Amino acid sequence: MMHDRLKDYTEADLERITEFENVWIPLADGTRLAARLWLPVGAEKNPVPAILEYLPYRKRDFMRTRDEPMHRYYALSGYACIRVDIRGTGDSEGLIHDEYSKTELDDGLAVIQWLADQPWCDGSVGMTGISWGGFNSLQIAALRPAPLKAVISLCAADDRYADDAHYKGGCLLNENIQWGSLLMMNNALPPDPEIFEGDWRQAWRARIDALEPFPALWMQHSTRDEYWRHGSVCENFAAIEVPVYAIGGWADGYSNAVSRIVANLSAPVKGLVGPWAHAFPHDAVPGPSIGFLQEAVRWWDHWLKGIDTGIMDEPAFRVWMQESVPPQPQYKERPGRWVAEASWPSERIEPLTYHLDWGHLADSPGKPDEAVLSSPETLGVRGGEWCGFGSDGEAPRDQRADDGGSLVFTSDDLEERIEILGTPRLSLEIKSDQPVAFLVARLCDVGPDGTSARISYGILNLCHRDGHDTPEHLVPGEWYRIEMELDDLAQVIPPGHSLRLSLSTGYWPMIWPTPASVTLAVRIGSGQIQIPVRPPADEDAALRPFLPAISAPGSQRVKLHHLAMKRRIEVDLATNEMTYTLKSDGGELGGAALARLEDINLDLGNTLMKRYRIIEADPQSAQTELAQSTMLRRDGWAVRIDTRTHLSSTAKSFQFSADLSAFENDVPFASRHWTITIPRDFL
Repeated sequence: MMHDRLKDYTEADLERITEFENVWIPLADGTRLAARLWLPVGAEKNPVPAILEYLPYRKRDFMRTRDEPMHRYYALSGYACIRVDIRGTGDSEGLIHDEYSKTELDDGLAVIQWLADQPWCDGSVGMTGISWGGFNSLQIAALRPAPLKAVISLCAADDRYADDAHYKGGCLLNENIQWGSLLMMNNALPPDPEIFEGDWRQAWRARIDALEPFPALWMQHSTRDEYWRHGSVCENFAAIEVPVYAIGGWADGYSNAVSRIVANLSAPVKGLVGPWAHAFPHDAVPGPSIGFLQEAVRWWDHWLKGIDTGIMDEPAFRVWMQESVPPQPQYKERPGRWVAEASWPSERIEPLTYHLDWGHLADSPGKPDEAVLSSPETLGVRGGEWCGFGSDGEAPRDQRADDGGSLVFTSDDLEERIEILGTPRLSLEIKSDQPVAFLVARLCDVGPDGTSARISYGILNLCHRDGHDTPEHLVPGEWYRIEMELDDLAQVIPPGHSLRLSLSTGYWPMIWPTPASVTLAVRIGSGQIQIPVRPPADEDAALRPFLPAISAPGSQRVKLHHLAMKRRIEVDLATNEMTYTLKSDGGELGGAALARLEDINLDLGNTLMKRYRIIEADPQSAQTELAQSTMLRRDGWAVRIDTRTHLSSTAKSFQFSADLSAFENDVPFASRHWTITIPRDFL
């Protein structure tokens, strides 16, 4: 069968598909969406199912070399594939004002119906995407368009507040300003004059005039209000009636959602979590990669063509059980093996309970007592990125330095190997000296040599102890029973290793610090952590192996200048200020292209600098700054966007500022400036 082929497609195979660089999809209000289309030859006479990917990430240029190998593969496997720019992005008409808006979803419904009505489509549509496209695939599925028959959602979440790039455990992620700044820059780029029919400069200026300061917009919704409930499919899992294949990676920021989707959907569902970062499993690190495209075609063939591929005879939840490895800045591969459960949650998983004693994870409760912690504001710099993309240096480092600023509980050395699969759960009695306080819990695998590898962690704004909808300030000095979950994991702990629970009051620069330094007290003897342990299963050895990673040929993206991300930590020993800088090597663009797309005669490139500052004993000293530049250029046409965003805070408010400048052929074209003060509500 096509999905079992082991050989890469070649350039010669591309003769079996027809590509359309741009097609226009009309909407009811007169707006047109721009799309790239790949059709199997002959589809006009022998219609085939369609596969939709619907994104704001510029199909024409920056995503071109990502899109083609995948969509060409699907087309060669007998599907009409379409990659659509969301309204107001890329080459599409109109304006965009936010992510996952009602307008975006309504447009998506119209696109699906348009696809089903085309003469080359047999009326059945599948929807897929990673990250934004994974989110809106689930969201549109919940709206039940009749032609939509199946979904593959990758690196996405069911809860926009609790499990996205904005907040974690009710704490503000620095990812919010990073992601929002990138979205501002992306949405400020113009349509391509070779595609856009009309005055592209007028469209460009309209985009810049309508641009939203996204980080500030999201910070104005600091609790799980109606804004976040919109588009969160966990509000009503039953609304999704089509089959869903949910896929994630342990190095990604979205892996927790996969198990929840498998556990809660009543429609046919499968879940897959590999070792990967935020990328497609056939092209992701850490490895091993898999033949994701063949696996996807098995799914599409089953649900869109009615072919029995056997995919639904396999276990519902399959994960990469990671072996213990020393902490490293990055991993090319994570050793391990595939394991699976027929259903999730699995009755086979048993909790291993550890009790908190003085410095010890004990088998039984210790004597009642109190322990106090107050972490330096610099703690967390070895925590790595909230969401990994496979870049150098983004993984968590050895945690011993952060353990030194934490309240630490370590188990005895394990006598036997254990395999953890699922969600660790922590229960504590705790009190704070401040009305706003955070608790960060890290679970680490401690080797015989003392190295401490973070294998899971959880974050909780203690004002959100009873839920993210209705936070309440703490009463200083009052005891509270706290229940919190750590991130899902699949991890082996070998004999001779131990488990460590490390508690801290902050985690910079992953989360924004509390308004004032916090001292927490924890009751020893009443606290416990439950570790989900999976017993071995003989069936794991019989799992169908994934095929090797392959794809179809894509356009050549010629690197003209290599950019590597450099990471540097500096500490001013006179002021105790720590500065953490991440910078793409090469500095400013300076007119130099970084890559070239020969087939559309286009140079493109971007640079990025991120800088975090904080003083060890002063949470109000926290600052985040991002500077970015991106350019497009061909034959005398050149555009560039420069942006700079900055976030700081006082005890009562955040101060957000942003500057954006657009240039045509190095001549100023338009600019925007924002200065916004945002109250700190329970933050």
